[in-house]
Parts: sequence; structure tokens; C-alpha cells
Amino acid sequence: MADGLRTALRILVHTVLGGAALITVVTVVSVLGPMLAIDLYTPPVAAWWTVFTAITVQGVPFLLLGTVVSAAIGAFVPQRVFQRLLPRRTALAVPVAGAAGVVLPGCECASVPVAGSLMRRGVAPAAALAFLLSAPAINPVVLVATSIAFPGQPEMVLGRLVASLGTAVVMGWLWARFGREEWLRLPKRDTGHEQGGGPRAFVSGLQHDFLHAGGFLVLGAAAAATFDIVVPSPLLEVFTGSAWLSVLLLAVLAVVLCVCSEADAFVAASLSGFSPTARLAFMVVGPMVDLKLIALQTGTFGRSFAVRFSSATWLVAVASSVLVGWWLL
Repeated sequence: MADGLRTALRILVHTVLGGAALITVVTVVSVLGPMLAIDLYTPPVAAWWTVFTAITVQGVPFLLLGTVVSAAIGAFVPQRVFQRLLPRRTALAVPVAGAAGVVLPGCECASVPVAGSLMRRGVAPAAALAFLLSAPAINPVVLVATSIAFPGQPEMVLGRLVASLGTAVVMGWLWARFGREEWLRLPKRDTGHEQGGGPRAFVSGLQHDFLHAGGFLVLGAAAAATFDIVVPSPLLEVFTGSAWLSVLLLAVLAVVLCVCSEADAFVAASLSGFSPTARLAFMVVGPMVDLKLIALQTGTFGRSFAVRFSSATWLVAVASSVLVGWWLL
């Protein structure tokens, strides 16, 4: 009992201090940044700080909430629950596993080892891969963050849900039809997300996910602010003036920026010069295909799988975004 209370207190302290420290750093930076910019007589730097601070401050609460939920699921929800809830027929298991992302959220970092664990425990690879794609893209934290990033635009939330879920299900079915066992190398050893459970696993998972995803949030916010300030308007107009080029550009940026799914809606909202469909593509592609996910998939499932699966997912995600954007936006 005493150990449980100490662990619970430690969880509370880590959560409160970690969130407070990050918010304090962001606040100090937001105050000193514009002052420094004014002292240096560089209005573009002041504009950069404004965009960077806005994206980071808006994204931090949802990042913290998302990592708490993800760590709690990894620590307290047994992996066998997934296997028991899924239909035995792969064609039916894929959409069920994809839809499970709505109620069983997870961060991008956690989704890859969870998918590997599901496969080792008998879940069809196609269903596990559908969950891998949907969990970080359509969970409640992400959808709420999207609604706040795009106030008064419920069609963006619905569009993200439909396009992301459609991509996950289509990729699951494609793998069931065309995937080969020799392309998929399952990990032989358990990963950090699978070693035991309970409060200690929750604390460990929370620390890892929050620090890891928080770093990518800061980098993504900095990259988005730099893109907004540095890219010349005439060059930007070449892409924003073309519906197809704008979609492709933001779909590529989503891969490179590696913004966590709990905060990418705020980055997308800051790219106001682009069409709604292009910004939808940014939010659909990012949680499913980016550089850190490709690296994680390579280390977990092998290079042959990562190259094929990531390339196909990118194409399906872009096509799904265009179709849904044409329909809703």
C-alpha cells in the first residue's frame, strides 16, 4: 500500500513539474524572444517568435494529455484485450482494429511496438497495421485538438477522421491482399512498452513519450515558423496557387517536420496560405508517415517492410485527403 502511494505521488510530481517546467520555458521564451527581436531591429525575428510561441503554447496541453492517455493504456490495458475483441476474419478485423483507434489512443512512438506485440500474439498483421495507423491519427485527444485549432470548422475535424480512418482501413486491406510474410520481420525481443505494467510502467512510458514527443513539437513549431517567415511569398504563391502542388508540398512537409499528432493541427492552422485540403493532407499524412516513424518501422519490422509500407501509406493518405477534401471542404 505504501509503495503504491509513493508511486502515485511520484507520478503526480513528474506530471505537474514536467508540465509546469515546459510551460515556464515557453513563457520565458515568448517574453524574451520579442524583446530580443526589438533590440536587434529585426521585425522578421519578432514574427518568428510570435508564430513559434503560438504553436508551442497551444500544442503543449494536448501533447501532455495525449502522452498521459497513451502511457496509461500501455501500462494498464493488457495486450490480449485487442486479440479478444477482433473478429477472426481478416477482412472484418481490419476496420474494427482501425476504428479501435478512436477509443484506444496511442502516440506514434507507441503504436509501432504495440502493433508488433499484437502480431506476435496472433492478431492478423493487416489488422495490427490498421491499428498502427489509426491510433495516433483519430484518437479523442487529436480530434479535440483539431477542433480547437480550427474553431468554427467542424468539417476539418470530420474530414480528418474520415480521411485518416479510410487510409488505415485501405492499407490494412491492401496488406491482407498483397503483403508477403518475407517483407515483415517481427521483433524477437519485447520492447519497452511491453515490459510489465502498473504504475512504474506508466511513469516510464509518460517520461519517454512526453520528452520524446515534446522535442519533436518544439522542432516542428520552429520549422513551421521558419517556413512561414523565410520562404519568399512569390515562391509560396507558386504552390498555393495550385491545388495539386499545395497538397503535395504539405504532404512532403508532414514527413519531414515530424510533428506529433496531438499538436500538428496547430501547425496546420498556422499555414493559412494553403487550401483546406492541403492542410488536411498535412494532418492525415503526418501521424502515419514521417521520418521518425519510418525509422521506428525499420528497426521493428525491417527495411523492406518500412520502405514498401511507408511509400504506399503516403500515396493512399494523399489520395484519401484529396477525395475527402473535395467532398467536405
